[in-house]
Amino acid sequence: MKTNAPIFSKIAFGILLAGSLAACNNTKTDNKPAIAATGKETIVFVNSDSLLNKYDYFKDMSKRLETKANAAKSNVGSRGQAFQREYAEYQKNASTMAADVRQSTEQRLQREQQDFQTYQQNEAAAFQNEQTSENAKLYDKIADFVKGYAKEKGYKLVLTYSKANPTVLYGDPALDVTADVAKKLNDAYSKDKK
Repeated sequence: MKTNAPIFSKIAFGILLAGSLAACNNTKTDNKPAIAATGKETIVFVNSDSLLNKYDYFKDMSKRLETKANAAKSNVGSRGQAFQREYAEYQKNASTMAADVRQSTEQRLQREQQDFQTYQQNEAAAFQNEQTSENAKLYDKIADFVKGYAKEKGYKLVLTYSKANPTVLYGDPALDVTADVAKKLNDAYSKDKK
């Protein structure tokens, strides 16, 4: 399987996380809440780049996906090499083959090539589906956690920041709750793993 893109696109995750966190309309994790003009609403942000780098579930998920991608790539590569060897053998012997044997061998090799291409496409699609599924699980875990976290801390709006998707152009560092969110996400993940 040919994969030119990284196993997990931080850009895609940034977009997912931005939508998730903004949709939650909650979370703040700092001890000093930001108070809006009404005096009741609080707004904080999470740096999704930092969160991903610190979140153990994301690290484990990335390793799982990388292992699966490498296995699929190896399987496709092995099958492709076997076909290439068979085709090279045919080319080497084609001049000495009878016309009917050469024709049937060419037809068989053509079917095998089509089968290989279908296999390669199926492997790529299966990996893409699994990656999409894992990304959805990651998104749900973070969104659900942030929703509860926001309620606990009394936050009314949680924004996300990412260099790839800068929803927040500037945020006072006192409003950055990334470290607290990452710590608590990892604590929850550690409990889930047990």
